[in-house]
Amino acid sequence: ILKQCSIKHEYEGKWNEKSRLTTCDPHNKRTVVSSNTPQEVEAKKEIIFTYDVEYQESDVKWASRWDAYLLMNDDQIHWFSIVNSLMIVLFLSGMVAMIMLRTLYRDISRYNELETQEEAQEETGWKLVHGDVFRPPSNSDLLCVYVGTGVQFLGMVLVTMIFAVFGFLSPSNRGGLMTAMLLLWVFMGIFAGYASARLYKMFKGAEWKKLAFRTACMFPGIVFAIFFVLNAIIWGQKSSGAVPFGTMFALVLMWFGISVPLVFLGGYIGFKKPAIEDPVKTNKIPRQIPEQAWYMNPTFSILIGGILPFGAVFIELFFILTSIWLNQFYYIFGFLFLVFIILLITCAEITIVLCYFQLCSEDYLWWWRSYLTSGSSALYLFLYATFYFFTKLEITKLVSGLLYFGYMLIASYAFFVLTGTIGFYACFWFTRLIYSSVK
Repeated sequence: ILKQCSIKHEYEGKWNEKSRLTTCDPHNKRTVVSSNTPQEVEAKKEIIFTYDVEYQESDVKWASRWDAYLLMNDDQIHWFSIVNSLMIVLFLSGMVAMIMLRTLYRDISRYNELETQEEAQEETGWKLVHGDVFRPPSNSDLLCVYVGTGVQFLGMVLVTMIFAVFGFLSPSNRGGLMTAMLLLWVFMGIFAGYASARLYKMFKGAEWKKLAFRTACMFPGIVFAIFFVLNAIIWGQKSSGAVPFGTMFALVLMWFGISVPLVFLGGYIGFKKPAIEDPVKTNKIPRQIPEQAWYMNPTFSILIGGILPFGAVFIELFFILTSIWLNQFYYIFGFLFLVFIILLITCAEITIVLCYFQLCSEDYLWWWRSYLTSGSSALYLFLYATFYFFTKLEITKLVSGLLYFGYMLIASYAFFVLTGTIGFYACFWFTRLIYSSVK
């Protein structure tokens, strides 16, 4: 219990840190005297404030002191979120199982039983594009950079979640959570370099150092540029929330002093390994892609593919946004980890399903589309953040609005890189699996 009083206090000599009040001295157990004397507030006059603290023993154990702040009465909503996500996963799993077990098994069996070349030429669907399906895509260097960055981001998120689930990261210490994520991002650079270099060598690339530099600088550079502009705006407002120059310098030092060398080390290791061999040979002349139906249009297909991954996480996203922007605590990392696993499965399955339909339409340009299909869920995340801004937040100042949309743009960009990489690797595994089964 804290009691504050303002009485006309007195002391002897000149005031310093060790001065004692003659009107109220706890060392001599002297209580307040002359308390009826009013404290007059005048310009250039000295005012002394004092307070008394009375401690009362509590029956609540120290380990449970945070329960009053961390108590959440919306567990049912979280369970609804999990059930909703699981239904999406079961639906997609059924479609993938049907494709893998029935359609593909039947197609592969029929194709391998064909005796003559004439019969093979009469076949249609995904089997016809076997000579072009592993042809390197346009802008293959950029794809390698984004895949490597996605691996780095996936490793950071996965390890952070595991630490949070086991209680190593306190929800009350948001700075500790951000510091852990930054450190993990830096040290995961070796996996980014390795993944991008392995894919780059498969595409017959030779300049792995240039690729490693782009992998180390592209995503962090874009994020840092947006962050610097937002921080400059806060500096301009003379806000105490601005990140100090020393901290910015430390971030740049970690980036170029630790992350960049680790990316180069991973790129060196990955490029020295033997190239990944394609299960089928690629024809010298590209096959002409037939005219596609309207629902197989790349833009439509990509936008449709992002709906289900976003639908699997959008309920939990509401609590995360509330935690960040409305100063509430988010501590149910067990729910979050489960939703994250569901997100990984959903991204992989929806991309495999749409990739199969694409190959059946004799369209073999699946490399970039597999990345963008699941990565398009980031567009829905940003649209939801915009909806949240206008419905839940009461922000009227332009600077605050710019900060919100700037930080949510960074979050959406990171989400794009993460989900896109998951979809890409799912399709990469799927195509290699089905075409290695064809004789």
